[in-house]
Amino acid sequence: QVQLVESGGGVVQAGGSLRLSCAASGRTFRTYAMGWFRQAPGKEREFAAAINWSGRNTDYADSVKGRFTISRDIAKNTVYLQMNSLKPEDTAVYYCAASYSSGTYSTKGEYDYWGQGTQVIVSS
Repeated sequence: QVQLVESGGGVVQAGGSLRLSCAASGRTFRTYAMGWFRQAPGKEREFAAAINWSGRNTDYADSVKGRFTISRDIAKNTVYLQMNSLKPEDTAVYYCAASYSSGTYSTKGEYDYWGQGTQVIVSS
């Protein structure tokens, strides 16, 4: 069983930055692939970024590529999402997810555990 707790959301002006954190419980965290998804009001939950079990491989949605960076600290059982050059269209609830598998995955169905989400609001 894995529990995920996100933090770091908030309100920021366009062009600003935020860093989201996802703290994971469980001794096998180092073997899980991790991802960040987001859901804007009235829209489907969509992929933002993913990282494989070792942290060597990452994947990003085109909409965030070059602005967001996903990373993980295995010693701290934590995954991060550094978000720079934020835009109003980045406003959403951001969810952390964990997968039993070891690769990088952009589809919701590949993930086995989800956090409760953290709200990000980008004002224009």
